[in-house]
Amino acid sequence: MDYKNKVHHLLRMKKSLPLQTSDDMMNTITTPLKRRNLADEVAGRLQELIGTGKYPVGAQLPTEPELMLQFGVGRSTVREAVRLLVTAGLVRVQQGLGTFVISQQPLSEPLAQRLNRAHFQELNEVRLLLEVKIAEKAALHRTKEDIVKMKGFLKQRAEFAKANNVDACMQADINFHSSIAEASQNSIMVDLYKTIATHLKQSFKERYADTGSFIESQQLHKSLLESIINKDSAQALLWATRISTHAK
Repeated sequence: MDYKNKVHHLLRMKKSLPLQTSDDMMNTITTPLKRRNLADEVAGRLQELIGTGKYPVGAQLPTEPELMLQFGVGRSTVREAVRLLVTAGLVRVQQGLGTFVISQQPLSEPLAQRLNRAHFQELNEVRLLLEVKIAEKAALHRTKEDIVKMKGFLKQRAEFAKANNVDACMQADINFHSSIAEASQNSIMVDLYKTIATHLKQSFKERYADTGSFIESQQLHKSLLESIINKDSAQALLWATRISTHAK
């Protein structure tokens, strides 16, 4: 049976057979994936199944057409997902035989790659936690130059929010918080915050249709800046916490 006929055959089987099959593959069927990087998501799902023992070491992963049906994605997405698993040291592709699990624990994964497949809520929680801590430290270490930068970005944030310019307002907000991170004088916090904010920006674009939320929180941000200017770390932590609560 050639590849095209095999896919058609599997589609017919999916319509006629119950969800439970002999290899229990259908138990892992979920709703079609909608994330921007589907290959990362498929690789993440398969990694979870490998880690929990659904596919133990030595087991063969479902065939390419089966994975296409299982996750509701195309062939190129499946192949890229398998490539990611190979890179992570979880599977080995044996030409003509299939893909086999060789480890349940991935090799050390670069932070950027881990962030790429992270869910929005996970990233946002880390961002909000960082903002609280960097605000506290910024109040202790800020310089006059830091204050000038923060004031400038906060002014831009207000102007773009009033003009309902979502993209520019969002970037001004990121710049404002990034300038606070720089004022904390902790280079690791700065890099981590900017990296996470960059990965979240596209998700924010999809979630905010207008600048209403930014207008509502402008006064909170102004109070945060004032506490940092006054070197009041306790108040800075308080206002940053209120902003994080408002953002959820």
